Amino acid sequence: MPDTITINDHEVAPGEQKEIQLNIARLPTYTNIDLPVHVFRSKEDGPTLLLTGGLHGDELNGIEIIRRMIAKDQLMPKRGSVIALPLVNVYGFIQNVRGLPDGKDINRSFPGVKGGSLARLLAYTLMNEIVPQIDYGIDFHTGGSARANFPQIRCTFDDDKNVELAKAFEPPFVVHSSLIEKSFRKAAHKKGKHILVYESGESTRFDEFGIQEGMNGTLRLMKYLGMKTEAPKPIQQTETYRKTTWVRAKYAGLFKAKISLGDKVKRRQVLGYITDPYGNEQFKFKCPHEGRVIGLNYAAVVHKGDALLHLAYEP
Repeated sequence: MPDTITINDHEVAPGEQKEIQLNIARLPTYTNIDLPVHVFRSKEDGPTLLLTGGLHGDELNGIEIIRRMIAKDQLMPKRGSVIALPLVNVYGFIQNVRGLPDGKDINRSFPGVKGGSLARLLAYTLMNEIVPQIDYGIDFHTGGSARANFPQIRCTFDDDKNVELAKAFEPPFVVHSSLIEKSFRKAAHKKGKHILVYESGESTRFDEFGIQEGMNGTLRLMKYLGMKTEAPKPIQQTETYRKTTWVRAKYAGLFKAKISLGDKVKRRQVLGYITDPYGNEQFKFKCPHEGRVIGLNYAAVVHKGDALLHLAYEP
């Protein structure tokens, strides 16, 4: 653990707690947009854990997970340090959208450029002000509009440390997810930092179960890293899956699922139906593999090719 953590020329010594404002840019109205960074430091030596929420502005569960943990005084460690950014994409949050005003996805803009687009500038700031200070991280996400995820950790199974940290979080499911080019996770990986992605719920909505699981899993990981002495027990034994696939609609129409998010399903099991709006036709679709439903589309109207459910399975 370093003697001081320095962010935007502000120093935080062991035993201190500070909120630091990172200035990113300003709106066309000349209103400054600052990125609040919360730093919690123990006097005892230990690892530094990063928590990030709201990388996509309409994904609210991660914001709420970190906000509650700050409000409940759960982030001050017994050993080491925690750096928490509850809301990374302030611009997207204001407009209730995923990306930024430049139309770009920040999670496909890393490692960023100081003189680049707004997304790349924000990515650059994270990579240069925050990432050098940390050892590990959890990046909180949700599914998209009307598409919900069951609580899960996504990490690369090609890295033993990633798998070790994912299992220490003890979520219901751990799913292999390759490192994606220009993502926050891959950019941090290139710097020797281990970032887990936590997924739960859907965009623009709170998922109470997923929020609580995110908080509890974070505390379990902190305990595993020696940063806490106690943590809640997991709700179930963690299941790991190497493969995932989206089951897609072969027809357009009205979608009715016959399974629920998190269900265990069998091969060739009927997962649901697509009907026409007039009562003339009904098509059933079946499960291609035995596995778990880790994502589900709640939209009633679907088009041919739309993703209906996300299935995790072992090949």
